[in-house]
Amino acid sequence: MATPTNNRKPGVIILGGCGFIGRNLAAYLVEKELVSYIRIVDKVPPQTAWLNKKHQLIFENPIIEFKSANLINPVSCQNAFVADIPIDYVFNCAGETKSGQTDPVYREGIYKLSINCAQHAAKLGVKRFVEISSGNMSSSEKAPHKEDDPTDPWTFIAKHKLQVENDLKNIPGLKYTILRPAIVYGIADKSGLAPRLVVGAVYKHLGEMMKLLWGPNLHMNTVHIIDVARALWHVATRDDTISQVYNVVDEDDSTQGSISAMVSELFNINHDYWGNTLSTLAKTDMSTVVEEVNDKHMGPWAEACNNDGIENSPLSPYIDQELLYNKHLYLYNGKLLKTGFNYNYPKVTKELLKEILDDYVTMKIFPHSLML
Repeated sequence: MATPTNNRKPGVIILGGCGFIGRNLAAYLVEKELVSYIRIVDKVPPQTAWLNKKHQLIFENPIIEFKSANLINPVSCQNAFVADIPIDYVFNCAGETKSGQTDPVYREGIYKLSINCAQHAAKLGVKRFVEISSGNMSSSEKAPHKEDDPTDPWTFIAKHKLQVENDLKNIPGLKYTILRPAIVYGIADKSGLAPRLVVGAVYKHLGEMMKLLWGPNLHMNTVHIIDVARALWHVATRDDTISQVYNVVDEDDSTQGSISAMVSELFNINHDYWGNTLSTLAKTDMSTVVEEVNDKHMGPWAEACNNDGIENSPLSPYIDQELLYNKHLYLYNGKLLKTGFNYNYPKVTKELLKEILDDYVTMKIFPHSLML
C-alpha cells in the first residue's frame, strides 16, 4: 500500500493511468513533487502496458499505488475510488481510445465510464475532476475552432466525449474542468503522430515515395504530451477553471504538410499527395481506399520488424478511416493562454519526433535499421 510522504500535498487518482497521457501525467507529478499520493487506476497492469524504463521507475515510486479496475462496471468503479487517503483531484485519462470500434463500444467505454467516474468523484467531494475530451469537435478550415463554437464531432470518440461534456454539468456537487487536446505526441505515443512515423519507416523500408491523401494544407494541430500533463495540473489547481472547457493545442498550427516534411526528413524519403483522382474516389468509397492504404503498409512493417528481430510491437502503421477523412483539426488556443498557461513545446520539431523513435528503438519495438 502506498503511503503519502507529505500530508500537505494533495492526493490524486489518475484513471487510465497506464495509458499514454496517464503515465506521463504520473511522471510529471512525481518529478515535480506536486503530490503526496497517486492512485493509478487501469484495466491494463503496468507490467503489460509497454512502459519504458523511465516510466517503469516512476511506477515503482512509493507514492504510487496501482489498482486494477474496469471502470465501466459500477462495482469495480466504486472500488477504484475507495481510499484511506484524502483524494483532492481526479484526472480522467481513461476511456476507449481505439479507433474503428462500434458505436455501443464507445458509448460504454467513453460515456458510461466517464459518467460513472464523475459521479464517484462527486461523492468523494474532490476539489476537481478533470476530463480529457477530444479536439475533434468540428472541422474548421478557415478559422480555429473555439471552445464555445458550434460542435459537429467527426469521430465516434468525439461524439461520445461531447455527450460526456454536456452531462457533467448535471452531476450534483461535481467541480469539473474539460480539456480538448489536439493530436498528442511525445514519448510513449502510439496513436497520435506515431502511426505516421511508422508509415514513414515503411516507405523507407520499401524504398518508395510516401503518398498521402488530400493535401499539405490539411490542419493537423498538435500538442506535446508534457504540455498536456502541465495543462491538466494547471486547470485542476485554479478556481477560475471550474466548469470550463479548454482547447490544449500548441502554437504551431501543424498541418499534414509540416508533419509529413519532418517525417520525410527523419527517414530520408520523399513524399507527395495522391491528387484529385484518388482523393475524389476517397470521398465516395473511403473504406476501400483506406483498406488499400493500410494493406500496403502492414506487410512491409511486419517484414521490417522481423528483419530486426522484433517479435512483438504495439506500434502499427494502421490508420483508421475516421482519422483519414478530409477533416481539419484546427483549434484556438487563446482561452487557456489567458489563464496564464504557457507551452514549453510551442511547436513540433524533427528532434522531438526523433526522441519518440529513439525511445521505441531502446524498447526494441521499432526497427533500429530504419533509423540508420
